[in-house]
Amino acid sequence: MAKEFVYRGKKLEELSNLPFKELLQLLPSRERRSLTRGLTEKQKKFMKKIEEAVKGVYKKRIKTHCREMIVLPSMVNLRIGVHNGKEFVDILIQPEMIGHRLGEFSLTRKRVQHSAPGVGATKSSVVVKAK
Repeated sequence: MAKEFVYRGKKLEELSNLPFKELLQLLPSRERRSLTRGLTEKQKKFMKKIEEAVKGVYKKRIKTHCREMIVLPSMVNLRIGVHNGKEFVDILIQPEMIGHRLGEFSLTRKRVQHSAPGVGATKSSVVVKAK
């Protein structure tokens, strides 16, 4: 049996029905302060797309550059393309992501993958002749 998601003692459906002011009281202080200052124009436009997608009006993939946007309960189960500086990375918003920022899930740097050492990299490879 799957464990039901609970955020600070509230289930997901309760979080979705909470007024915005009460939801703010559950968020960590940095996110709460950020949202009480109000949303930027880009964030307002993004939230409008989210609302339309939840209603079923907006059918296209939601893409955004707003990496600083905080994940809210209304975004859960949506697929959002977050820009990482080069491309849009698709993220499926899970309930566990509530309170985090979108940019945390779209990494901006790739992991370094090294290949074999080159000729002359070690003392034994000096003897090997390059073809």
